[in-house]
Amino acid sequence: MSPLVGPSVAFKGNDFLSKHFNGLSEIAQEWQGIEFEDCCFQDCHFSESIFRKCKFIDCRFVRCNLSLVKVPQCQFSGVEFEECKLVGIDWTRAAWSRLAFAAPFSFKQCILNDCSFLGLSLDEIIIEECKAHDVDFREGSFNQANFTYTDFSHSLFGRSQLLEADFSEASHYDIDIFNNKIKGAKFSRDEAICLLNCLDIELID
Repeated sequence: MSPLVGPSVAFKGNDFLSKHFNGLSEIAQEWQGIEFEDCCFQDCHFSESIFRKCKFIDCRFVRCNLSLVKVPQCQFSGVEFEECKLVGIDWTRAAWSRLAFAAPFSFKQCILNDCSFLGLSLDEIIIEECKAHDVDFREGSFNQANFTYTDFSHSLFGRSQLLEADFSEASHYDIDIFNNKIKGAKFSRDEAICLLNCLDIELID
């Protein structure tokens, strides 16, 4: 991997391969048509910036702030986010291929509050140990997803495909078993009781 790129260096050029960007602070900036492959972004601050028609291939973001970032027509493939803040991102604005052979990205120990995945096909996505409050998962496909240890307070699931998704140790999800496909999904016993909320029944201790 190439030497570290310091915080005073903005993106110049159209292609970056195996670069390590450390400590960049580029708030409310805009870039277009840049391709990043096998790059690592560490402790970078990109909040309120716009990445337009950019490509991220096998990239990794660690402890970065990308809140309110806009990603119109961007492409993602094999991108990992770790300990990142990603509040208020509309992922539906990105360019999604109808033929997806691998999960476009994974989130681990991230904050994803107020994001939208409405109608997206993101089978096998990883959202692990995250805070995902008020996130829109309606009408999307998340089969075989890993949602373990994530807090889904006030998030929306409706006409979602969750076949064989793993919600082990996840919490505060509100999933209508009649309005979502959950065959083969895994739920922790203590939390799974909330799946009965849609049955209009009374539970007695």
